[in-house]
Parts: sequence; structure tokens; C-alpha cells
Amino acid sequence: MSIATAAPGLTTGTWTIDPAHSEVTFAIRHLMSKVRGVFTEFSGTVVIGEDVASSTATAEIAMASVDTRNADRDQHIRSSDILDIENHPQMTFRSTGLRAEGGDHLLDGELTIRGVTRPVTLEVEYNGVGDDPWGGFRAGFTAKTTVNRKDWGIEFNVPLAGEKALLGDKVDILLEIQAVRA
Repeated sequence: MSIATAAPGLTTGTWTIDPAHSEVTFAIRHLMSKVRGVFTEFSGTVVIGEDVASSTATAEIAMASVDTRNADRDQHIRSSDILDIENHPQMTFRSTGLRAEGGDHLLDGELTIRGVTRPVTLEVEYNGVGDDPWGGFRAGFTAKTTVNRKDWGIEFNVPLAGEKALLGDKVDILLEIQAVRA
């Protein structure tokens, strides 16, 4: 699949993720609703190949930067019960392939959390390109996936009445990315 048909206006080369204009967010069921959070410190690159299917993406996320708008909860998330940031300060992603399926673009990769690497697939939406007010040229992407936290050894939970538990196993991940062409 060529860049022209898959991502009009996107040019080959290296694009650097702009963390000031991007978001790494997640949501997990807590009791009867979902709690949302963000990671505020991250970096990464997208390398667009001549054939868009040969493009790659990498990212590194500082686990200590988790923010759910509740300091006590954030401290617990950082603890060995959940993210264990003392021993595993970074979460990383490395793509292994990009493919089209139906009308969707799927980015396959390896996500490492707590020293455990597992395959994940991100559904990616290309949002376009354009000049920015600072003299750069930007591309926008939205990516999402759902993972099971237990696949990375995050087992912590508190049983509640009946078959219920404090936390759900599924974690929704949503990325809003702006990348600047190098």
C-alpha cells in the first residue's frame, strides 16, 4: 500500500512525537465505572517508509508520570502491587508490522510493561498533515487498543461481594499523537 493512497500528504522519513501536543491515556473499570488516567512523560518516533506498510513506530513512557487526578491512587499504581516503577521505570512499544484489514490500519507491535513483553495490535487512524505555527510540519494519528493487565503480571485486585472485584482486567488505551517531521 503506498503512502499516497493510505495517508495522503504524509511523507517518508522520521517524525518525532511531540509530547506537548499528544496524549497517552488509559481507562480501567473501578467498581461500577471507569477511571481514566494519563502518562505525562513519553517520547517516540514514527518512521514512514516509501511503502507505508514498512513504516515503524517506537515509544517510551515514564511510568512514574501516571496521573489519575488522585495522588493516593497514583502512588498505589506506582507501587509493586501494580506498575512496580522502582524496578520497571519505563513502558516501551516497538512496532513489528503495519497492515490493512478491511478499512482499518493495524499496527502490530510489542509492548513491554514490568519487564514482560507481549504482542499488541493498535488500530490506527491517520488524521492528516499540515504546517504548524512554529515552522514545522506535523502529522496526526489516533491509535487505540484494549489489553488484559494480567498478561503483564499485574494481578492486584480486591474481591468484593459476590463475583465482583475492585478492578477490571481490561485496560483501554488511547493515543492522540502529533508528530513533527525531522
